[in-house]
Amino acid sequence: MQQIPLAIQTAFADLVERCIDASFDQDFNEQGQFVRVNSKGREYWYYQLYGGGTRTRRYVGPVAEEAITRRVEAFGRLKGDFAERRETVRALSTNLPQPDALTGNIIDALWKAGFFRLRGVLIGTVAFQAYAGLLGVKLPGASIMTQDSDFAQFKAISDAVRDSMPPILGILKAVDDTFEAVATLDGPAAVAFSNRQKYRVEFLTPNRSKSEYGSRPASMPALGGASAQPLRYLDFLIHEPVWSVILHRGGVPVRVPQPARYAVHKLIVSTLRPDRSRAKSDKDLIQAGTLIEALSVRRSFELGEALHVAETSGPKWKAAIDRAVTGLDAGSVPLLAKARDAYRAG
Repeated sequence: MQQIPLAIQTAFADLVERCIDASFDQDFNEQGQFVRVNSKGREYWYYQLYGGGTRTRRYVGPVAEEAITRRVEAFGRLKGDFAERRETVRALSTNLPQPDALTGNIIDALWKAGFFRLRGVLIGTVAFQAYAGLLGVKLPGASIMTQDSDFAQFKAISDAVRDSMPPILGILKAVDDTFEAVATLDGPAAVAFSNRQKYRVEFLTPNRSKSEYGSRPASMPALGGASAQPLRYLDFLIHEPVWSVILHRGGVPVRVPQPARYAVHKLIVSTLRPDRSRAKSDKDLIQAGTLIEALSVRRSFELGEALHVAETSGPKWKAAIDRAVTGLDAGSVPLLAKARDAYRAG
């Protein structure tokens, strides 16, 4: 696997920080202020603005999340530097994956509408693209091609934040006016949207048990009128996501799954696809194998920990992983053993 020079990794890490800073400039007028709100024993940041004799309050995130609290405290000093960030994106894109224009515009629009502020997570192949800079590796071209974008949020978070994005369909139509909701028979609100070229945007949420949500779309108050399709194993994937950047315009800050959890999740889902989706299963295994190799360089413990969590979550989890391993490149198998050993060693 080809490593990316340290200077590029450092520039990418700096871009992540600057883009997170810029998200506050985008979302919050400096005439307002940040306030702490206690809810069920935990503290959360809200942004409060007075205007026209009324007070508005928007959810920001947990006080315990250091990255958010640090930027709340530095809010008065943050300045937009879009032009400089755009030059950095152009330079990085010669070595790192860059989404097509439509994908980039969709993610940019959802970021500006507050999706990631409301603790949404970008998943799927577009999220996989964002790991190149985080892990410092080149990604194989076949593993980063896609014609859809997938977004996830925990239902409990959507219910609790008491805030919402603008209507999703309106956001997407501002990007491409041919977007329409994909009809569903299971609920009044769509979980997916598609344009004239069949590019698909879908919203998902974890389904943790047979009795919770079932297969019916779940109502998601924070998602601007959209519902989300419940999926098993998704709670494992989007637990404690990390920040990265999509290389589009001046950089788009996104929450993505932890790379180790993404790799293990791909092992599991590769075994769940029907026979007619063999190409997708192969792509799952390519992505999993790529991340396993990348993580084995300096982050074997993280991979071992993710494996341990999944394999001790139930016999079906472990059986799926064992079955998937038989389809991996032979070089990846000893790296999984190395990761398990690293985790046991602590």
